[in-house]
Amino acid sequence: MSEVELFPGYVSPLGLGTIPFEDIARFSGIELLQRIIDRKYAAPPISALLNFALTEVSEGRAVFRGLPGERHLTPLGGVHGGWAATIMDSALACSVQTLLEKGEAYTTAEFKVNLIRPITPKTGEVVCEGRVVHKGRTLAVSEATLKDGQGKLLAFGTETCSIFPVANLAAR
Repeated sequence: MSEVELFPGYVSPLGLGTIPFEDIARFSGIELLQRIIDRKYAAPPISALLNFALTEVSEGRAVFRGLPGERHLTPLGGVHGGWAATIMDSALACSVQTLLEKGEAYTTAEFKVNLIRPITPKTGEVVCEGRVVHKGRTLAVSEATLKDGQGKLLAFGTETCSIFPVANLAAR
């Protein structure tokens, strides 16, 4: 595995990859995410493609930082809304993951994003914070904000995640 820079200041020394399937049953959701932050696992491949990284977790909360760039532009020169939606989906879902027990998995069932301000490469580093609003046995709801370096709101979103036993995940 070779070191990969996700964006300036954020490096994954173990390269890119996914959490080993057997570890999902061994660790709680928050433990798995903390292991990504602690660089015990490779960074998810999406992180390198879209220049963002998970930087903080606590119970019911997940924070991502990202740097939108030239390769994320639409033909008109703005950062594609899909970039904002993806970093938001990551924070929204990972905030839910922080509350999962060993052997539980999740998937996004639906999400909605309101894009408030345009994002350009000149926006600089952004912070996306997701928080769980409600967690039940099989569904959880979260909300997130995406802000620029000055704290201006760029986007707001909500998400519903389905929660199920890890045995229901397709074998990798």
